[in-house]
Amino acid sequence: MTDNSLRTVTVERTAPGRFVATNARGGTLAFGTGSDADDTAFTPVELLLAALGGCTAVDVDVATSRHAEPTTFTVTVSGNKVSDELGNRMTDLAVAFSVAFPDGEGADRARAILPRAVKTSHDRLCTVSRTVEIGTPVTSTVEDV
Repeated sequence: MTDNSLRTVTVERTAPGRFVATNARGGTLAFGTGSDADDTAFTPVELLLAALGGCTAVDVDVATSRHAEPTTFTVTVSGNKVSDELGNRMTDLAVAFSVAFPDGEGADRARAILPRAVKTSHDRLCTVSRTVEIGTPVTSTVEDV
């Protein structure tokens, strides 16, 4: 591993069922349990789906937008939340791209490479989807305060 391979996010409770994640650069993201009908904050499961879509969207955007600026670029990520003998988890995760480009030679190149860019992101580049598919151990500890 290189010295810059470590990634860290700190999660702090701000209120009952409400949390804020802070990254090493100082960016923040509020989220919660989604238990209230008027609570629009993302849940942790929705953040997982957003991370899957966001990671692969970045890869595909870099590959295609160098040829043409898209007129539409939407990534929809879905899955089923289940609880079974393995515990709570997501199944049937699916990432669907809806991307359109204007007319023109650069746009034709972008359209042509779009399927390959999506496949390459899925198969090699997207750290989030690669981690989910391959799996990695997660350790949880309690630290003294």
